[in-house]
Amino acid sequence: MHLAAIDIGTNSLHMILVRVAADGAFEVIGREKDMVRLGAGGLEGRPLGEGAMTAALQTLTRFKRLADSRQVDDIVAVATSAVREAPNGGDFLTMVAEQTGIQARVITGVEEAALIHRAAVHGIDVGAGTAVVVDIGGGSTEITMGTAAGVQQAKSFRLGVIRLGERFVKSDPLSGGDERRMVRHIRHELGDYPRGLARSGYARVIATSGTALALGSLALQVPGDVTTHHRRVGAKAIRNIRRQVVSLSLAERLKLPGLDARRADLIVPGAVLLDTILRRLGAEEFTLCELSLREGAVLDYIRRNLVHIERVERYPDVRRRSVIELALRCDYAADHAQQVARLALAIFDETRQAHGLDGRAREWLDLAALLHDVGEHISYERHHRHSYYLVKHGDLRGFEPDEVEAIALVARYHRRGAPRKGHEAFADLPRADRRTVRWLSAMLRVAESLDRSRAQLVDQVRLRRRGRRWTLRVAGRGDIELELWAAQRNIRPLEEELDGTVTVTAARASA
Repeated sequence: MHLAAIDIGTNSLHMILVRVAADGAFEVIGREKDMVRLGAGGLEGRPLGEGAMTAALQTLTRFKRLADSRQVDDIVAVATSAVREAPNGGDFLTMVAEQTGIQARVITGVEEAALIHRAAVHGIDVGAGTAVVVDIGGGSTEITMGTAAGVQQAKSFRLGVIRLGERFVKSDPLSGGDERRMVRHIRHELGDYPRGLARSGYARVIATSGTALALGSLALQVPGDVTTHHRRVGAKAIRNIRRQVVSLSLAERLKLPGLDARRADLIVPGAVLLDTILRRLGAEEFTLCELSLREGAVLDYIRRNLVHIERVERYPDVRRRSVIELALRCDYAADHAQQVARLALAIFDETRQAHGLDGRAREWLDLAALLHDVGEHISYERHHRHSYYLVKHGDLRGFEPDEVEAIALVARYHRRGAPRKGHEAFADLPRADRRTVRWLSAMLRVAESLDRSRAQLVDQVRLRRRGRRWTLRVAGRGDIELELWAAQRNIRPLEEELDGTVTVTAARASA
């Protein structure tokens, strides 16, 4: 299946497009990013700004168009610090849903930390050891400790680069006094948490996010477009980068090789923050990781939806998958339904010259056969009517309303009364569709009879014509007398459509 994961962050909006295999493995096939600074001026309990929300909506609209063009099966979207703190954050997500169709959910800081940790230990081999993961965002910083198996400790701090920049960066270059005040604030917010992690012991520190990657690129002196994933960076190197960027003006920072111009202002609080965290952890180095919240959201989705993913891979067509999902919700008898569908399609193919129906009708028959008994989920008595209701209201995706109605009616007429104009739903169909429903329901009725024992004994059916006389030859294994009797008993609707008589007989299965 194909999945889109969207991170509505305080500084940047990210989307990755991934291909997920049936075993849960995934491959990133596309990335999109836009630094809209949704949280600029809107943190500390202030509302999101109109301009920032408009820019974010434009980006998310583009994300949705791209996801649709790649025919993704699902979109998972999470919103972080800026949205969860803003009094109008809920209103913003409502606008997102109404204008783009993206249903984003706000996650807590601890949830965010857990998802980031999951992504980091997926992207960086920690073996059997313990890792500390640091993610510096625009509005918050998440620090976790855990193993490849899961998080042991997780905490989110209101220490993002936008938040720190707006509060402490009052001059360009940053003054020594403001830098010291920023460091004191960071230490106060972190408390004893990092030192507690250090006392517990860890094998390595992993840093994710755009800020950490940008600082890592500067420290390693590699161009910004060169991957630094899994590269180790010394804590001393970050200390040196901090001294450098703090001493430079914005105009000078813009000239730093490899630094994205859009990060030139935020790199200052980012360097101070990362250096302070590394010092509190007592870390001598850290490993850069390009996987972060959006990959964590993908991994979490996979963990929770393995059965659905396997089904998507097995049934890539959304129409058929939708039918199978309805059938499974109704606890259908899969072997019986598949046998009936196979036999119904065989009858369709054997009588093609008589009915002249197209591939669309053949698909309707196939799907109606799979769903014909779902009404038994409610009760066996009158289950054909229950099947009609369940199919019609089963939220089948990828179908036009008239197709759902036709499929529901074919399922409804697999037993008891045949279609007639006195039935309101049938009478409301266009004339051509009424003819199709009559033919398909007649075929389904015979096919269902040919698995009367529900033992899947019939292997093959053949229909031969001589004038107005037809012979239905049935080949099977073991005793198929019950199937032959039931088919002959339910052959009348098919005879009416064929405008002839049909005799049901046993025959040897062909080689």
